[in-house]
Order: sequence, then C-alpha cells, then structure tokens
Amino acid sequence: MTTYFKDPKAIATLSKEEFHVTQNSGTERPGTGKLLYNKEAGIYVDIVSGEPLFASSDKYESGCGWPSFTKPIEPAHVSELEDRALGMIRTEVRSTHGDSHLGHVFPDGPRDRGGLRYCINSASLRFVPLAEMEAEGYGAYIDQVEDRS
Repeated sequence: MTTYFKDPKAIATLSKEEFHVTQNSGTERPGTGKLLYNKEAGIYVDIVSGEPLFASSDKYESGCGWPSFTKPIEPAHVSELEDRALGMIRTEVRSTHGDSHLGHVFPDGPRDRGGLRYCINSASLRFVPLAEMEAEGYGAYIDQVEDRS
C-alpha cells in the first residue's frame, strides 16, 4: 500500500505558480493551464503527494477555462471544504494527504454523470499517461481509465 504525504522535496521543486496554487490556495489564469486541453488516457495525481485524484475518462470540456472532471478517481484522496473567500460560498477541493489546493467543485456538471464539475488547476496536477501507470505504481487504477487513442 502506497503512503501519500505532503512531500517537502516535491514542494521544493515546484514552479512559482505551482507553489502559489497548491500551497497558498491560488488560482491559475483561466485558459492557461498546461493540462486544460490534454486528451490522453491516464490519471491526474497531486503534484506534491502523488496521490491519484482524477481519471482521463472523467475529464470533460466544460468551457470554464480549467480542467474539469465529473468525479474523483479515489474519493478518499479528495477533501471538500467550505470556502467563503471572495464574498461567496464555494466548496474548495484539496488533496487529502498532500493538503494541496486543487480548485473547487460546483453543482453544474453533466447531469447524466452525477451533476458535479470539479474545476481543477493544472498547476496542482501531474499527468501520468496510461502506458506509464503500472510502472509508476498506479496499476490499480488502469481499469478506470478509458483509452481514447
């Protein structure tokens, strides 16, 4: 069983933007994230802890400017917290073990897929392609990834 944690070595290698997003609850500018238009099969993991968060099969184009997912690949790795910043009430999404700020979840996702939209910053994610999942220790999640090639 893999142990996930807030890894100081990983934090030390983050770019300025990745640090701002994950450690200071920042937000990347809409439409700028490196994973926004990624259509490869694989999983998205926390850039700090490596914990598996979302599958490519649950990613969809919402038009919001950030990668959007209908559900977490492993719900225990995603924590939801009330966020009252910016004068509104939202639900913040953080990685459970890495405590990285990921983004927010909204109730305006595809109804036929549960109705949720996990709006996630690319800067908080690392993409693991399907072909590399086994070697990187994510083999247990291969059945949740749809190969779109």
